[in-house]
Order: sequence, then structure tokens, then C-alpha cells
Amino acid sequence: MMRLSPRASTLAALLVGATVAPSCSAPTRASDTVVYASGADLESANPLVTVHPLSRQIQRFALLVTLARYDSVLVPQPYFASRWDWNRAGDGLTLHLHSTLKWHDGEPTTARDVVFTIDAARDRATGYPRYGDLANITETRVVDDSTVELRFSSAPPGFPPVLAELPILPAHLLATVPRADMRRAAYNTNPVGNGPFRFRTREAGRRWVFERAPDFPLELGGPAKVRQLVVAVVDEPTTKFAGLVSGELAVAGIAPTMAALAARDPSLRVVSYPVLLSNGIVFNASRAPFDDVRVRKAISAAIDRKRIIDAALAGYATPAYGAVPPDNPLALAPAAPSVGAADSLLDAAGWSRAADGRRTRGGKFLAFTLLTVGSGDNAVEQLLQADLRAHGITMEIRQLEFGAFLSEARAKPKRFHALFTGIPGDLSLSYLAAMFDSKLSGGALDYAGFHTQQLDMAFERVRAARTHDALVAAWRVVQQTLDAETPVAWVYHSRGVQGVTARLSGVRMDLRGEMPTIADWRLAGARSGQ
Repeated sequence: MMRLSPRASTLAALLVGATVAPSCSAPTRASDTVVYASGADLESANPLVTVHPLSRQIQRFALLVTLARYDSVLVPQPYFASRWDWNRAGDGLTLHLHSTLKWHDGEPTTARDVVFTIDAARDRATGYPRYGDLANITETRVVDDSTVELRFSSAPPGFPPVLAELPILPAHLLATVPRADMRRAAYNTNPVGNGPFRFRTREAGRRWVFERAPDFPLELGGPAKVRQLVVAVVDEPTTKFAGLVSGELAVAGIAPTMAALAARDPSLRVVSYPVLLSNGIVFNASRAPFDDVRVRKAISAAIDRKRIIDAALAGYATPAYGAVPPDNPLALAPAAPSVGAADSLLDAAGWSRAADGRRTRGGKFLAFTLLTVGSGDNAVEQLLQADLRAHGITMEIRQLEFGAFLSEARAKPKRFHALFTGIPGDLSLSYLAAMFDSKLSGGALDYAGFHTQQLDMAFERVRAARTHDALVAAWRVVQQTLDAETPVAWVYHSRGVQGVTARLSGVRMDLRGEMPTIADWRLAGARSGQ
């Protein structure tokens, strides 16, 4: 067993401070508290303005509820909407809601909350990342407290998946917030939910604490099995691992290189699962040298993806040669670029080799700064750096805190050279729209700021698609266009790796995320009634 490091001891003190039961005289953590490690502070409790994957998981499965929820094969099933009906034309949807759900401040959750949430999400001023998925809705109407009607400009191919992913928000707390100010709403860090866990407290940059909602309706699954959920900010891989071994952490993402070690510990188990998350270098194509597509393509060709996955991720990823993870049925699999193409592309772009091997043109070296959130020793970023150095390209790595990174990524005009980041995916490819199409997105993921007439026309085909086959064909054109323009050098599609204490049961992680079964998690040995 690993001895707890001083840093892990600090973690233990932090967690005890968050979870001491009032009746305890000694600083011991309650036995039915799940402590979940997050590599960064939760971005927000408001799903209208959130892109951080773990924040979205907390919103959908712990703090709030959605109208429908996916089963394990990603088919939407009734949830807050107990059932729904389509009109004969297929362009009208009536949602029948459970009538017993309350907000954690005691107010009932009604059809007015549903209409408020959908209307706010389809208002471009809000900046909801999946704005485009709601663009087909032309009317929302409250029929009564437990009935909502939606009208569409044309019959959608099926139940809109976004309604299984957009949690409902309290109109009585957020309706007075201007849509353009939603990102700054006080609610975002002091939320009132209606899910199986209610918000208790937050300490910025350190932890969020949630506790079981004892009156969560039985028809929605009933109260959570554990009393308390703590999301603790732990960014060091070795600290996460030490916290798992010591028992201070119940769940923590672990470095893939530590997975084999964790699997040998009888107090732990390793859970690996597919993730709709694509990681790559996002170029600022409006700034030299990345205003030249040949340079962007050269960098993509220079990357040894298999080496990065094997060395930094212990094989827990899939090489990415395009934007869409292979688990997504809309994925197009482009050909892997030839490593030898990197030098010929740079030669064609006028970047010649200097005596020291670096690429130069007009007295300037080919060099740029890569912004990253990163963690630990930035193993992936350093391997990228070495790959580019072999072709004469100098890349400086600059690591930022998550909030500062988002500020730089979203700033207009774009100031950065390039970003290394993960782009959260979904089955409808809304994240691609959020990155590259202003008409389909609210701009939350518009890191690249990349737009061309050809790409705009490709997205227009997506908007015009009225059948599933037409939609698949349209998204293929989008992916082909992005492959030709290379505004992002995709590196790998993630695979999740979590360490879980053997005491915790009921955990299932899959394409839905890490927390779809969180209300059913149980800790062995927990004292009942806490």
C-alpha cells in the first residue's frame, strides 16, 4: 500500500473539513459520503452556459433532472416527462410531466420551468452550446402545470436527443436574469436544484458539497443511496492515486499509466469506458503562421499519435484523424496523414531548414505557444513538442488554470497561437456546430474562430436536412470540409479511466458519462440513517 504523501494529507484535511458530521467530536468523515475527485473546479451549476464535462454530469444526474434520460444504449426514455405524444403531422410534441417534483427550496417544478429552460436555451444571447439542436422548435406552450406542447418547423426524425441532455432550470430564480448575463448569474455558484442531490456549499477552487434530497420522488427513482457527495478539486495524478489508496477518495480519474498499479490493489478497481471527447490542437487560423493551411496540415502530419497514446495514455485512447469519435454513428473515418508529408508541406509553404535544423522564413523561425490546462508533467504536450521539434518547429508549452484557459479560448478577437484541449462530444455533433457555425451555436465552444464559405455551406446542408439519411450525409460533408481545412489537428479520442474504491457499488460508466447511476451508488459499511 502507498504511504500518504504530504500533499495527500492536505487533501485529507480538506475533505474532512467538508464532511464532518455535526454530532462528531473528532474530525472523521461520515461513512456514507462519496468523495469524487475533479481535475478542475466545476465550471458552473447552470447547464445553459456549461461546457466542462464533469459539471454537465453533476447537473444532469445529481443536481437537476432532464425531461428524458438515455438508457445504456442511448435511447431516450421517460423521466421528468412521464410520457409524450406526437401529433399526426409529426411536428408537434406534447410532454406529460410528473406532478410531484419540487425544487429544493420547496417550489413545485412545473411546465413553466420547462418552457423557460427551452426558450432560454434557444435564445442565441444565452450562449447555450447546443443552441442548434433547438433551432427547429418554433413554439413552446404551457398547457397546464404538468403539460407542455412543442411545435417544430418540420417533423424531426425522432425524439430530440437534446431533451435528454438539457436539465430543467427554475424559472422563479432565473427568469429575471437577462439572457446575455446568464454566464454571470449568481445561481451558477449557489444553485437550487430538483434532483436526487441538493447543493449544500461551495469553496471556490477546492470543493462542492451536495447532500441527499430526502423527498426526491419515488417515480423518478427515489432518494439517493448515499448521504453526501463531495466534488473535490485534485489536479495532481499522484495525489489522486494516493487519495484512492488511503480511502479519502471514492472515485478519481487516474493517469492511464497508473491503471495497472491500481488494478493490483485489492481495495480498488479500475473502470474504463468510452468517452465522446476529442482532443487536439486548435489553431488560430487568423494569425500567422496558422493562416496557411499547409502549416496546419504539416503539424497534423508530424504528430505520432500512436506513440503519444502508448507512452502518455497507456493505450487508453484511440488515434484521432478527424473530429468525431468512432463510437459516434455519424463518424467519418479520414485517412491517417503521412508523417513524411509534414516536411514537404513546410517546404512548399516556404519554411526552409536553418543550420540548426529549425524552420525559418524571411528571417523568422517557425515557433508558437501552445496554451493548455494540462496536469502533472504535461506528458501529452511534451510528446507533441518533441514530434514538432523533429520537423524544425518550436513549440512552447504554457499551462493555465481552467478559468483562465476558457477566458483566453473565448476572447474576441483571438489572441492565442494554438490551444490543446478536449472538445466534449454528443451524438448529434452539436459540439462541432458550437465550434464552427454561428447559426447553429451560441458560441460557447467557438475557440477556433474559423469560418469559410465552403464550411458555412456544409453547415447549411445540416440545417436543411429533414431525414436521418440526409443528416448523416450532411455531417459527412462537414467532416470532409474540416479535414481539408484542418483548423484543428486532432490527436486522440479519449477513453475514460477511473479508480473506484472497492467499497462503492452500483457504479456504471459508459457513453452517458461517469455518473448516470450516481443516485444508486452505495458504500459498503455505511451507517444507515446518516
